[in-house]
Amino acid sequence: MSGEIERLRQEIADLDQNLLENLKRRFHLAARVGALKAQQGQPVVVREVEERVLERARQAAVLCGTSPEVMEAIFSAIVRGSVERQYRDRLESNGRGGARVLVLGAAGAMGGWLCRFLETVGHDAAGLDPKWKDRVPGGGRYASLGDIPDLDAFDAVIVSVPLEATADVLASLAEASIRVPVVEIASIKSHLGETLANFRATGIPAISLHPMFGPGKNIFEPLTMVHAVIDDEVAERSAILDLMAHPYLDLVSLPFEHHDRLMGWLLGLAHLTGMLFADSLSHSGLDPEEMARTASTTFSRQALTARSILEEDPDLYFSIQRLNPFRGEVYAALGAALEELTGAVESDDPAAFADILSRAAKVLPSH
Repeated sequence: MSGEIERLRQEIADLDQNLLENLKRRFHLAARVGALKAQQGQPVVVREVEERVLERARQAAVLCGTSPEVMEAIFSAIVRGSVERQYRDRLESNGRGGARVLVLGAAGAMGGWLCRFLETVGHDAAGLDPKWKDRVPGGGRYASLGDIPDLDAFDAVIVSVPLEATADVLASLAEASIRVPVVEIASIKSHLGETLANFRATGIPAISLHPMFGPGKNIFEPLTMVHAVIDDEVAERSAILDLMAHPYLDLVSLPFEHHDRLMGWLLGLAHLTGMLFADSLSHSGLDPEEMARTASTTFSRQALTARSILEEDPDLYFSIQRLNPFRGEVYAALGAALEELTGAVESDDPAAFADILSRAAKVLPSH
């Protein structure tokens, strides 16, 4: 019996090898398609084509003796791989780069991501971080500004440090009489406004950027960044696009004063609801294992979102709440919404409850 099992497992291993060879061939063909689309100015992602692939997979479920959901999951992963390959090829062929960039906070997760990204698009990235104080300066790694012979030898400096430290680091750059463009990527910006304005007033190009993703982001995917305009939108956008050199960068420019109000909802509220969900459960007295075994689909999705929030740096998430001057309106809206919903339930008013949900659905993104 055990001999038959081993024989079948070997047959499966042989088939897996064939599958891998076919996947390699498929990704190669996808890359060729991507190159032709690039020449013709067509987008990488074509939803109708992807849906046809997934529909073929779902229809083959019975033939394969499994569910349509399993087949869709398998081919969704293959489609994602093909899309990534096309993005990767376009990004590498784009290859503008050529600048020398210093990243402050390079030992941090986001700073490390920026260094890898900048190198990928063809720049020469150096890093500075106090965590490297015990290593000999050089080789593109420094522990302090004093270790760098000539700051102005860089084409740009990116500040990627803890949110609470950003203002002090910007001040230290001003004291060092830096003359090259300074790019800060803080999640909250109101407390930096005066310092950034002083940079501009003294002729130092200052740019306020906010990547709308974390350090786990795949470089070979479209990137969304928010540009908080300090002074000259056209000049600042041009500098960002040259620095990032990414063919699929979605750069959203908006007034500096509007950034934190928007982030109060996109970050502050989103984080807060996840925290409240989990903290409310901590007051329930229920057994987490029992909840996990009996969880509904909705509960499981909410729990996953809440866990992803709780696994982040609590100091960062505290700062995102505390430093946002618009947090009050978010907290007030959250309290009003809870009171309105529970009020409709307690007053036995299903029509009011339905109206609230209908109104709420209209403000959610469509995708």
